[in-house]
Amino acid sequence: MNVALWIVTGLLAAVLLVSTAKMFVPREKMAAIGGAAAQWVLDFSPGALKAIGALELLAAAGLILPAVLDLAPVMVPVTATCVALLFTGAVIMRLRRGERKTIVGDLVYLALAIFVAWGRFGPESFTS
Repeated sequence: MNVALWIVTGLLAAVLLVSTAKMFVPREKMAAIGGAAAQWVLDFSPGALKAIGALELLAAAGLILPAVLDLAPVMVPVTATCVALLFTGAVIMRLRRGERKTIVGDLVYLALAIFVAWGRFGPESFTS
């Protein structure tokens, strides 16, 4: 179980790191490159996209570093809970935009974040 949690945590951190591109790439270019799944960026201001990207960068670090450095490892499940909230917001945004086909990825990442939060708060807690 511990290995599965580490794999899922690493996957989530990688996804979050890749998605920080919205901090550096202009939103028009992201929308053009990303196709239908990236059209949502046009609904947000550049400042909002930078804020979302910064939160994703912090989340990627918060999923890995506390456990690896053994500094406040309880932050891993707390961060996973916050990532679940982030993806809940993404799912809601996709539903409001009527993007039923592109919602699947967000639902998968939401489930993975919930799995990490459950596993690290419960059976494979770093504090027990």
